[in-house]
Amino acid sequence: MYAWPASKVPDLPGQSPDLRLHDTSRGALVTVSPGPVARLYVCGITPYDATHMGHAATYTAFDLVQRIWLDSGRRVHYVQNVTDVDDPLLERAEATGEPWTELAERETALFREDMTALRMLPPEHYVGAVEAIPGIVPVIERLRDAGAAYDVDGDTYFSVAADPHFGSVSRLEPAVMRELAAERGGDPDRPGKKNPLDPLLWRAARPGEPSWDGASLGPGRPGWHVECVAIALDHLGMGFDVQGGGSDLVFPHHEMGASHAQVLTGEFPYARAYVHAGMVGYQGEKMSKSKGNLVLVSRLRRDGVDPAAIRLALLAHHYRADWEWTDAVLADAVARLGRWRHAVSRPEAAGAEALLAEVRAALAEDLDAPAALRAVDRWAAAQESAGGTDPGAPGVVSRALDALLGVAL
Repeated sequence: MYAWPASKVPDLPGQSPDLRLHDTSRGALVTVSPGPVARLYVCGITPYDATHMGHAATYTAFDLVQRIWLDSGRRVHYVQNVTDVDDPLLERAEATGEPWTELAERETALFREDMTALRMLPPEHYVGAVEAIPGIVPVIERLRDAGAAYDVDGDTYFSVAADPHFGSVSRLEPAVMRELAAERGGDPDRPGKKNPLDPLLWRAARPGEPSWDGASLGPGRPGWHVECVAIALDHLGMGFDVQGGGSDLVFPHHEMGASHAQVLTGEFPYARAYVHAGMVGYQGEKMSKSKGNLVLVSRLRRDGVDPAAIRLALLAHHYRADWEWTDAVLADAVARLGRWRHAVSRPEAAGAEALLAEVRAALAEDLDAPAALRAVDRWAAAQESAGGTDPGAPGVVSRALDALLGVAL
């Protein structure tokens, strides 16, 4: 599967400091200091509907991570998956009478368009679940052969008891885990499981459902968590720098994925830091496809909203915060974009070096984009009130906001 085209990232004088991020598994800010090549895995979409603001907010957060690492002189090895076969996708296709493959292809293409418009840097490897199945099957077989997987009426399940580190990502109590598993695609009440939390690795073929050759597992399709593990280990290996996604993926998805990988390899940890973005609400509830309360990037673009304004609306909220999308949020972003563009059009603008340092410092401290935006606001206001002495400042500022924030003025 192919990703979307990359926008050019301008070169800047100097470089960003080491990045500090909140690691869910430790419940604290940690310095994430990769080697020359930073390794990032971010969980992708299930393509049964268009990109909404919750998606866009998550991918904006990890786009900032990439930009800071690039600005610090590193190369970024970024991997993202697409869950292009899963129950919600098949259910939507059945409800609409559309072939599931066509639905997945169309919505994935629209996602690429949205990511391009929002100037998200693309992953180096963009991998669909379907194309990854030949690599997923051996992973499941190895888990089974190690005694960490078992059969329930032809389906294969992972035993969480096989991982002594199980629970270390989410740090949740078992009762909470069980509740979340039931809400987020698990089946804790299925008879025959050794532990209610044990997740599905391979779903045996059912009539009317797509299936693939599972070798010794029999025909079927993979479970959700093992898909990401197989892709991440294939392209990044164990101990990669950041596992990213929305906060709704902490459990079960990232917890289970870590356990799969740790049992499979005998190594710990799966990722050096687990970083999660908050949820975006709309009309009083979390924005989600299942609820249908969606504000879509593509719809705003069709309505003529500048993608740079959409991006500024997302950046105005700290990535870990839960917040609500409103018309006022977008109106504020449109007004801010106008002020910034006017400020960089003034040839006498000054203070570029100081602003660049302030934006870098804000972003390096747990991606504090709101603080970075406020710094640019102050700089823009200063250009209105007094002339400067740095004729190169507008160009430096424009390049800095493009390189670090992904906002093209």
